[in-house]
Amino acid sequence: MHTILGSGGAIGNDLALRLNKKGKAVRLVSRNPVAVNPNDELASVDLTAGRNLENAVKGSEVCYLTVGLPYTTAYWEKHWVPLMTRVLDACIRHEVRLVFFDNVYGLGEDAVGHITESAPLKPSSRKGTVRAACDRLLLDHVEKGKLNAIVARAPDFFGVRGGTSAAMLMMYENLLKGKASQWLCNADVPHSFGYVPDLAEGTALLGCSNDAWNKAWNLPVDPIAPNARQWVQMFAEAMGKTDTRVQVLPKWGMRMIGLFVKPVAEMVEMAYQFDRPYHFDSSAFCKHFAFSPTDNGKAVQTVVQQLNGSSSIQLNEK
Repeated sequence: MHTILGSGGAIGNDLALRLNKKGKAVRLVSRNPVAVNPNDELASVDLTAGRNLENAVKGSEVCYLTVGLPYTTAYWEKHWVPLMTRVLDACIRHEVRLVFFDNVYGLGEDAVGHITESAPLKPSSRKGTVRAACDRLLLDHVEKGKLNAIVARAPDFFGVRGGTSAAMLMMYENLLKGKASQWLCNADVPHSFGYVPDLAEGTALLGCSNDAWNKAWNLPVDPIAPNARQWVQMFAEAMGKTDTRVQVLPKWGMRMIGLFVKPVAEMVEMAYQFDRPYHFDSSAFCKHFAFSPTDNGKAVQTVVQQLNGSSSIQLNEK
């Protein structure tokens, strides 16, 4: 049994499909789980409260923690570390391996120019401090031999299932509405994006592997990191749009708007991900698994075709 803790989101849904194709029985765990495959087992659990978590973990070979908590610093500081602690304890008691689908916040601003697995945990934001604490808890248990686990890191990502990233909203949604695309801080520096199907496949490969455990991996991402203007150009071409304008909101503007718009306020401390080159290096994963990430342009075209004019994109945690 392969159990997805926090199913229903962008990664969880695709991960369930990938695991099923690999012949794994899948258990989906969330407050209101919905089957992705015909034979999925469902378990209703509020992961932030922890009730029934033991039963959800018990009997699993591998658990995948893919939960996306509300994107507010206060909520993260209250819930992430207790949640991780409960999941780790349950996995240890039931001798279950754990794959933690993580972002790169815990690595901080010094790492984003070239993000590799060797980057130290050196957060430069409150959200990053929370994620680094979760990573340290997991890695400490691994070092003490208490469990087998993987930290599977991903950059900002885009896709169809379950929503997409804030950056996708700034590009695709605005183009769909006939408006200029938007970006934060600097539209002329490289910025890697992960493609949800590749990230989900990478997570499944890690969980089904025999020799990838007990360390951090960067999930597969196209090594080419276009800048925001180039991303907008790709989306515009795929959508048949000619307006490739990009309105750039500087950090001071984020602070001002953040006084009235809470989601923008929550992004201010993460501005370092947009004001300088952001390049995600997954060469170690791709070499180990002989994996070729989907080309950025092809990924964009596929997403646009699947969305097929829908404007029902929702914001998910990265």
